[in-house]
Amino acid sequence: MNYTIHQLKIFLKVLETKSITKASQELHMTQPAISIQLKNFQDQFKLPLTEIYGRQLYITDFGYEIAEIAQRVIENLEEIQFKTKEYQGLLTGKLKIAAASTGKYVIPFFLSGFLNQHEGLDLLLDVTNKTQVIDSLKRNEIDFALVSVLPENIEVQEELLVENKLFLVGNQKYDKKIKSLIYREKGSATRREMENYFKQTEQGARKKLELTSNEAVKQAIISGLGVSIVPIIGIKNEIQNGTLQIIPSKNLPIVNNWRLIWLKNKKLSPIAQAYLLYLKTEKNTILEEHFSWYEKF
Repeated sequence: MNYTIHQLKIFLKVLETKSITKASQELHMTQPAISIQLKNFQDQFKLPLTEIYGRQLYITDFGYEIAEIAQRVIENLEEIQFKTKEYQGLLTGKLKIAAASTGKYVIPFFLSGFLNQHEGLDLLLDVTNKTQVIDSLKRNEIDFALVSVLPENIEVQEELLVENKLFLVGNQKYDKKIKSLIYREKGSATRREMENYFKQTEQGARKKLELTSNEAVKQAIISGLGVSIVPIIGIKNEIQNGTLQIIPSKNLPIVNNWRLIWLKNKKLSPIAQAYLLYLKTEKNTILEEHFSWYEKF
């Protein structure tokens, strides 16, 4: 056999996208070039790696077996490259993190110093809802996930970063009468915490609004559409300037922790290992510098 690393990467991208067209777009190659390299790779096997029915491309069982081996080859090659750079005093490559949406107020402070130390690194940060974050983790598409609640039915390791405090919040004209509750969308960890809270305390039905981002919820509260239970870490400026106010409520705040998690048996890349070491070393300094305001709430 005489396949190349380039062919392995093309085959894996075709498998990921299930499309020569999409693979060509993501690899910035022409479709004919992708097709030629894929054919040259497949011709080295007596069994088919892909099949086409109608206009749809399918990966065979044998193809998936080869893909698993190819993925390990690529990972080992990258580790050799990383290790070489490490011995040269450099660290290059990608750090891939998915964060639950409110995590955008947290994770940048735990990344900036590390990225400044290693200018050859690229960061891929996907900020989305918790369900999609956990899906990315399960599919092993990322190095780390930032969540406030541990996922169920999946074994992970964790590094705690900072407390997550959720309060009931209204605008500056709030008159002590809750008319409407503003919820995040289903799949949001904040939504689940809010539902659990009002299930235990709510007296009578209240009008409910559902919005799909923390920013949308914040603006809705400011405009007087209702109140919501939100992580205070995302409304620092509004609390300080009086645009929003915390509504004293029984059994609040809800407190959990923002944590970086990764699959328990995952083989971490040198970059991921270096980032964990950075967090363990610098976490207390970061908390003191950027989150000291948080302690009084």
